[in-house]
Amino acid sequence: MSGPTDVPCGLRRRADGTLACSWGEGHDDYAAYHDTEWGLPVTDDVALYERMCLEGFQAGLSWLTILRKRENFRSAFRGFDIETVARFGQADVERLLADAGIVRHRGKIEATINNAAAALETIAAHGSLAAFFWSFEPTPAARPAIVDDESLAAMPTTPESTALSQALRRLGWRFVGPTTCYALMQAAGIVNDHLQGCWRRPAIEAARAALTRPSCMR
Repeated sequence: MSGPTDVPCGLRRRADGTLACSWGEGHDDYAAYHDTEWGLPVTDDVALYERMCLEGFQAGLSWLTILRKRENFRSAFRGFDIETVARFGQADVERLLADAGIVRHRGKIEATINNAAAALETIAAHGSLAAFFWSFEPTPAARPAIVDDESLAAMPTTPESTALSQALRRLGWRFVGPTTCYALMQAAGIVNDHLQGCWRRPAIEAARAALTRPSCMR
């Protein structure tokens, strides 16, 4: 459905006339994330681990809060180096709980450390996090013909994100529910959920089309 200015729901027209996903408007941090990062394919294991951790920290909070604390998170978790975080102990948990620059939630902090160890096991079993995560990419037939505001609202989770969540839990990951997994898939370009008409959607589609998918040993 369109509004009085003929801009489809879920989009907003910018001053230069371009259309963009409305969630990326209103805050410079959101706009920069929308315009330069969200939806671009990610195949680096550290980057994928970081994004999954941050999506877990976001649960129950605004994503804007996480974006504004992201550099603090990176510092606190030593750049999200997986092997380093896997070696964190109780002293690190207490250090992180005292760090006002991040979200001080014991369960999420402990899950991030736990998930580093689980990530190493995932890499050992499947070759890489990238290969494992991308193996859950939905087929074109499983995706809406047109990604608009209505179709996006209808899929806070998908069969693929549910399957990814279940597989990660079997591997020992925590705070990786289907909604968190779908948010990761959106952020990492495993799906392209920029709305039809958004100026970024064609560039993301082109990047996805050019991508050589990492192969998985599972």
